[in-house]
Parts: sequence; structure tokens; C-alpha cells
Amino acid sequence: MRHRKSNKRLGRSTAHRLALRRNLVRSLFLSYNENKYILTTVEKAKFVKPFAEKLITLAKNNTLHNYRRGLKLLGDEDAVKTLFDDIGPAYRERPGGYTRIVRTAKKRLGDKATIALFGFVLDRPAEAVAVADASAEESSE
Repeated sequence: MRHRKSNKRLGRSTAHRLALRRNLVRSLFLSYNENKYILTTVEKAKFVKPFAEKLITLAKNNTLHNYRRGLKLLGDEDAVKTLFDDIGPAYRERPGGYTRIVRTAKKRLGDKATIALFGFVLDRPAEAVAVADASAEESSE
């Protein structure tokens, strides 16, 4: 029986599941300089999100030890370099919640699985924050 087992198995063996997790996170990190998201199913995105969040938290403290840990977990030098050079410093002040899952209306043709955008949470530009603060002050007066 499967009572109280919290891990998602996704119909794959352990090695296949871990490789899928590594590959999806690697694709997400390498997409950071382009469009900052990947397309995948909702179930896979939910499975990968905690792993990606932990790696970004690891990259916020840029030490040699953390770099080597990231390299061990991801196994790709380019993805780890992007993680520690670009992503970690960008989210240094954010306490968590670096990624998000946005469901799309698209369904995959073969099995009608719901497709989602799995990407980074982008902070609002400073100009938009200033305009929003100004409008909030006007409405409160």
C-alpha cells in the first residue's frame, strides 16, 4: 500500500526520475538568459520545483563548497555557472519563492496532459513600483 508516501513517482524508475529532475532544472537554468521559463506538464513542474528552489538558495551564498555541491547535483558546468553567476545574485534579497508554475490552456496531443510554464518569478521594475506606490498614496488620501 502507498499510504503516507510523499514522493511523486511519475511512472518512472528511480534513476529515470532523478535524471528527469536534473534535466528539467538544467533546462530551466540555461533558459535564464533567454525567456526565463520552460514548458512542461503540471505534474513534472510540481515535482521539480522544490529541487530548483533548493539549488537557487544554495547559489545565494557563493562559496566554492556550494559551487561543488551544485555541480554534483546538476552535473552540468554551464548550468551551474549560470546559477551562481546570474541567478543566485539576482535573488539574493528574496527569502524564497523563486519559481512559479503557470497553467496554460494547452493540452498535450497524445494524452491531454495539462501544459504549464515553469519559470522564474521576476520582480517588478522600479518604475512600476513607483507608479503603484503613488497611486496607492492618492487613493488613501
